[in-house]
Formats: sequence, C-alpha cells, structure tokens
Amino acid sequence: MDSRVSKPVVPLDHTSVEQFAADVKYYLSLTPRQLPSRYFYDDLGSALFESICRLPWYTITRAETRLLAAHGDDVFRRLPALAHVVELGPGSGEKLRTLLQAVSQRRPLDVHLIDVSASALANAAQNIGNVGDVRVITHQATYDSGLREALTHRAGRTLVAFLGSNIGNFDPPGASAFLQNIRASLKHGDAVLLGVDLVKPTDRLLAAYDDPLGVTAAFNRNLLVRINRELGGSIDLEGFSHRAVWNADQGRVEMHLVARTAQTIRIPRAHFDEHVPAGETIWTESSYKYVPEQIDDLLESCGFNSTAQWIDREDGFALTVAEAF
Repeated sequence: MDSRVSKPVVPLDHTSVEQFAADVKYYLSLTPRQLPSRYFYDDLGSALFESICRLPWYTITRAETRLLAAHGDDVFRRLPALAHVVELGPGSGEKLRTLLQAVSQRRPLDVHLIDVSASALANAAQNIGNVGDVRVITHQATYDSGLREALTHRAGRTLVAFLGSNIGNFDPPGASAFLQNIRASLKHGDAVLLGVDLVKPTDRLLAAYDDPLGVTAAFNRNLLVRINRELGGSIDLEGFSHRAVWNADQGRVEMHLVARTAQTIRIPRAHFDEHVPAGETIWTESSYKYVPEQIDDLLESCGFNSTAQWIDREDGFALTVAEAF
C-alpha cells in the first residue's frame, strides 16, 4: 500500500468473486507467493486503512496536505487558461478540496473525478462541489477509460492529479507505462500534478509500515480474513505474522505475511490446496520510494517537463507539476 490515500470499498458481485478467486489462485501459485494488494480494501480493511493514515508514524497524508495548502495557488498560476482538473482516484476528495481552496483567484473549472466506486465518487463530489465555481463530473470507470471520457470535447488546458504517492504502487516499468498512457490523452501544454513519497531513513520507513500499535499488521492479515470469508478458505490467521522490509536495491518497502509454522492453505472457491513451510512468505504489497531527481527523470521519459517541485523536508514528500511537451 504505497499510497495510503482513502480507498473506496467496492462490494464483490458474483463475477468479482470469481475474479478474486482466480487472482488468489494465480498469485499464490507464483514463486515467491504473492497476493494482489487491491484486495486489501473490504469494509474492515478500509477502516483499518483510515486508522493507518492517522498514525503518527505514517506521514504521507499530512505531508501532502501541507504541500497542497501551501502551493496550490502556485500550481494554478503556472497554468493560465486552465479549464479542467481531473483526479484519478479521488478518495474522499479532501486532497483536491485542499488544492482548490488554496487558489487565491478562483476561476470556473470542470472537475472530473475518476474511480470505480460509485459511493466514493458521490462522497468526493459532495466534498468538492461547494469549493468555488466548479462543475463536478464523475466517471465510474478505470483510470484509462475514465480519462478518455473526461477529455472528450474539451477546450482549454487540463491538469491531471495523481496524488497520495499512488505512483509508488507501480514497479518502475508500470509507473512509466501509466504516465505514458496519461500523456497520450493530453495535449501540449496540459499538465500532471504528482504526489510522491521520498526515500528516508530506514527506521522511519519501516515504522510507517510496521507501526508499534500493530494496525498495519492487522490490515495485512485482514487479507487472509477476507479470503476465508469470501472464498471459503481455512487459513490459520495465528499462523502468519506481518513483516515489513526495506529493499534498498529496488527502492521499495515490501509487506509480507510470514508462515510462523508449517501451514496447509486450503481455499475451496479458488481450487487451491498447498503446503507452505515455516518461514515462507506471501508478498502482499510493494511501496516504491523516490529521490527528487528520479521523479523528474521519470516524468521527462514519459513526455513531461517538470516546471516546479516542492518538497516537505520534515516528512520527505514531493509535489511536482509537469507540463506535457
């Protein structure tokens, strides 16, 4: 969970349960074993996640909010004739609301919110709709299809916001592909606003992903609770512990579930029945961290020129605006 911004709760219909089962079987059969982090966010997982965002050891949300409040006006002044703001994954809408409230000279704006969750979109639209002269348009869709829909028949410049260090959820090739897809939808002079968590001392990184209160551990192990409940699994929850590690070579924090003793994992709905020896891990999430120069290089390689970057030195977070060339 690199980017612990508010995540929508997406109920699983029959098709989604079948996809969940297929994903669990596929990823648990890999070497090393894995589970997709997108399945963290059932009702309980989302509540635990909100608690994580309030922990003193987890600073991403607070650092980004400070930067948005301090430099939101600078962002808009650098983009004259800006007419459209698109946020990918708005969560509760609080981040974009903070950005819009920081603008000293309000202008009419079309604000497009893109998410797969209708309830998340409704909540975000309500939070943003009364800030200045904005018209909120929601798109219940994936990022790619929602962005294409939002940018159809537009006039004026567009700013695409991808905040909360969500870019850290992607491995480097995936991050490049994601930003290249955004660039393909934009015109020359449009821009992106990217929030990115930075490399910091190892003890601080690990405290954010393995907090002393055990909230992140509960969040991680809840993925097993969900498998048991929704897929008929019989996984021994006490048989797995939470582990966070800093992989310096790859520039990422990894979250794992570690078998305390030898386990047999049976998940009938996923047609999975395998032995897991003591000490074997299930890799549940990667959170890539950056240094500022890497952000600039990544953006440039994807067709953007960084025009401003603000860094929260206290908590190691960067907010970058970059124009499409």
